[in-house]
Amino acid sequence: MSSPDLSDAERQAVASVLNTPILSMGKEIQAFEAAFQELTGWQHAIAVNSGTSGLHLCVRAAGVGINDGQAGDLVLTTPFSFVASTNVILYEQGTPVYVDVDPITGNIDPAMTVQAIQDLTAGGSAARRWLPRWGFKEGAQLKAILPVDVFGQPAEMDPIVQSARQYGLKVIEDSCEALGATYKNRPAGTLGDMGVFAFYPNKQITTGEGGLVVTDDPQAAAYMRALRNQGRAPGDTWLDHTYVGYNYRLDEMSAALGRVQIPRLEQFIAQRQQVVDWYNARLSEIPEIELPVVVPHTTRMSWFVYVIRFRQGIDRDQVARRLHELGIPARPYFVPIHMQPYMVERFGYQEEDYPVTADLGRRSLAIPFSSGMSEAQVDQVCLAIRQILI
Repeated sequence: MSSPDLSDAERQAVASVLNTPILSMGKEIQAFEAAFQELTGWQHAIAVNSGTSGLHLCVRAAGVGINDGQAGDLVLTTPFSFVASTNVILYEQGTPVYVDVDPITGNIDPAMTVQAIQDLTAGGSAARRWLPRWGFKEGAQLKAILPVDVFGQPAEMDPIVQSARQYGLKVIEDSCEALGATYKNRPAGTLGDMGVFAFYPNKQITTGEGGLVVTDDPQAAAYMRALRNQGRAPGDTWLDHTYVGYNYRLDEMSAALGRVQIPRLEQFIAQRQQVVDWYNARLSEIPEIELPVVVPHTTRMSWFVYVIRFRQGIDRDQVARRLHELGIPARPYFVPIHMQPYMVERFGYQEEDYPVTADLGRRSLAIPFSSGMSEAQVDQVCLAIRQILI
């Protein structure tokens, strides 16, 4: 589906670390974090071992948990995402409350989100329409909003952030798929209180495994730094632990890899845009396919995956199987979170609870995509799709 773009510079950076005795919490992670402070303009950057870990730390820093020892806090988020954005809420015994998505972008619907904030804050029957069938406690309070920048396009954040400020809620921006994108000329990941990036090998830049949190909140930053390092606060010795923490540290080899990748980000974004342009030119001629759309508030798209949608009546799964037979990988993107078996069991969801998400889940297909794809490879994929649909 995708492959990382690595050069000799990355390999040499990793090898250099292996020639030192410091493989964790050294100068490379400091340099990697400093590069992200410069890239985003935010005061604090906390590197961790995955985007999931970063999101979990943000949920903890937002104070999500058991309210008054009884009811888990509510967090508004999207069912059209990778499962990590929901799981991190469940880790803290919070309740994810879903809002359906925009049919064009697949991002959380801003108007519905604002309405949900108002209704959940008001409580009573107004709040009940947003809550799952079961699996939550009466009296649970809304604590945070967790929008996701799907496929590299920032969510419509201004109305969400404005409403969150009005009601005293924290906003955690999941930008794990959107490094380098801009929303109204502001960097993705810097639009709420905390933002999270991820660096799995298919992302815009990679550290192998890894993630990073950015924030301008010094208290939240200090807390998350402690939590990632087994709960050690400043002044703690190796066997002192102020908090219940985690081993979420990013190792020095991964940080070195990422440090060298960051200066190549603009190159990668441009290369990915070229691949998108090749795909768009060829697939726009196929009436059975809907191409991805970049909306006006996205002043720069940072393509993570290339996801097409099939018109109603086309068997998406059959197309994927035929592509596989031709040696071309393809995947449904995403399987709606509310229909994952553990979510159905826990909360009683049904597919059409979120009809736009359900529709996108049925019709969307990610096809091969990376900054290293050639025009000939794009031609091969598009020709196969055309032949299957004829």
